[in-house]
Amino acid sequence: MYRAWFAPYAPVLRDARVRRLLPGFATSFVGDGMSAIAVAWLAIEIAPPDRHSMWVSLAIAAYTFPGVIGTFALARLLRRRGGAQLVTWDATLRGLSLGAVAIAAACGVLNIWLLVTLLALSSVLHSWGSAGVFTLLAELLPERDQLPANALVSMLIQTGTLIGPLVAGLLIDWQGAGWVIGLDAVTFLVLAVSCRFGVPRRPPAAAGRGPSRATGFRVVLTDPRLLWLLLLTFGFYALYGPIEVGLPIYVADHQHAPASQLAWYFTAFGAGAVAGGLAAGYLRDWPLWPTVCGIVIGVGMAFLPLGLGAPTIVAVAALAVAGFIYAPYGSITVALFQRSTTPDSRAQVLAARSTVMIIASQTGVGLGGVLVTTAGVLDAMLVTAVGTIALGVLAAAAVSVTRQRTVTGEDEPELTPSAQP
Repeated sequence: MYRAWFAPYAPVLRDARVRRLLPGFATSFVGDGMSAIAVAWLAIEIAPPDRHSMWVSLAIAAYTFPGVIGTFALARLLRRRGGAQLVTWDATLRGLSLGAVAIAAACGVLNIWLLVTLLALSSVLHSWGSAGVFTLLAELLPERDQLPANALVSMLIQTGTLIGPLVAGLLIDWQGAGWVIGLDAVTFLVLAVSCRFGVPRRPPAAAGRGPSRATGFRVVLTDPRLLWLLLLTFGFYALYGPIEVGLPIYVADHQHAPASQLAWYFTAFGAGAVAGGLAAGYLRDWPLWPTVCGIVIGVGMAFLPLGLGAPTIVAVAALAVAGFIYAPYGSITVALFQRSTTPDSRAQVLAARSTVMIIASQTGVGLGGVLVTTAGVLDAMLVTAVGTIALGVLAAAAVSVTRQRTVTGEDEPELTPSAQP
């Protein structure tokens, strides 16, 4: 029974190269979780007291958004690099930049402008680095094992999201936020070393030979399947914004509850996501395109109790369910991108996907702020729930129509998990 339960992950963990990479991945994901708190707290410590909100927002944006610029500005340099090299370069830049933040803080010379500048520098390659993780898995493993490998990495990401903030909170109280940023830098340097020496470099002859002017977005625009999936991903992530903005306000202003209650909401979502990430590996034989649509619909339904003002225990349980349903989405959609691209274009397309996710997240936060201000917090979260359900239903209808056209010979693309480009 144990072997049957473990079956999807056994081939992944039997690969010695993957086993050498996993500790580095896990360490850096915990570092990412720590930075979620440490970056904002360090900005609060050094920013002018009357401008905390502006500088905290700017610091958080600097830690993510420059990756969008890097996707376009560095495409010519990075589009033909292998997955290990992309991860190594991103982790090295991130580690050195965050290390500079920690050193400046320790020396007492860190100001808010220097912090924002170094955070922005640290994130320039991050879309490429995120793409490199899944590009590397596709390079190392056969197609059947890629979804379980994606799921394993996604589960490590969710675990880091759970553990990292707790560790950061304890360490900030003990040594300060600058020290935590330094520890975060070390985790990325560990990842860089593991990717540099843990797997063989891809031979130059195997590097991409696609058109020199090609970019990930151009590849997506020429493939209706990938374009559809990218648009769905943008809508799905953007619609989460009103939850992210509205939930803290709901707890503080409507429930008049302490921050510990807000922590229960996010902990429930994270715990559900860890379990859902593990479950994703068992979906490799499911029809992946319909499964993606079902996930979007299921997450929307799980968000309904929040928008309807359900009692706290019901809302917390609903968020746990939402996290469980949501977690496989990333693993499955990455697997679809991996299967629908060639080695020449895979890193470019996955970098484009990472860029879209960053833009969608920022758009969602803006949308959430507008909706919470104009419609109220409960109505804003209800918009997320209903809008997500509608998006999933629309996507399911599109998949159904496309498959019917394929059967009748009216349309060529096949939307099945076994489709090959």
